[in-house]
Amino acid sequence: MKLENLPTPKWMKRINYSYENIISGIFIYAIGDSIAAFLTGNFSVYRMLGIALIGSTLYAIEIPNWFLFIDRITNGRVQNWKTKILRMLLAMAYFNPLWIARHIALVAIISGKWYEISWSLLNTGFTSFIYQIPITILGNYVIQNKLEYKHRFLANCIYSGLMAIYFALSAVWFK
Repeated sequence: MKLENLPTPKWMKRINYSYENIISGIFIYAIGDSIAAFLTGNFSVYRMLGIALIGSTLYAIEIPNWFLFIDRITNGRVQNWKTKILRMLLAMAYFNPLWIARHIALVAIISGKWYEISWSLLNTGFTSFIYQIPITILGNYVIQNKLEYKHRFLANCIYSGLMAIYFALSAVWFK
């Protein structure tokens, strides 16, 4: 049975929360974070399952709806350089230092490492954000201006999977 043939509950129609986004969130976020966890010696099945849950719920709801908000603000236009820059900056505004700190805190929670959650995560988020700006500009520019809306969450998942590796390493590098 294809995903598009599944009936969509009414509550899912009010927000942009699709089966494709759920599946993308489950697998791509879990794979990216698992690679990051392996690299830092922190892999656990609970962490992998937790990230899959977060990717298929929180991120699969928030991110596509933020992208839809960007389309609404810019009237779905990708015509001139000002609109393209605005779209990129709005995407960057979403994935800000607080978002990064929250992501690292969520990883700590699902890893059972509550003791790692402190105000220093804000500094980690800020430092990580600053260091990633060159790649974030390019990634968000391409996602927001070169891809159709229906492909943006999947592209963002892949990009975020790669960035999850960076976030995991930044949690060690920028402490």
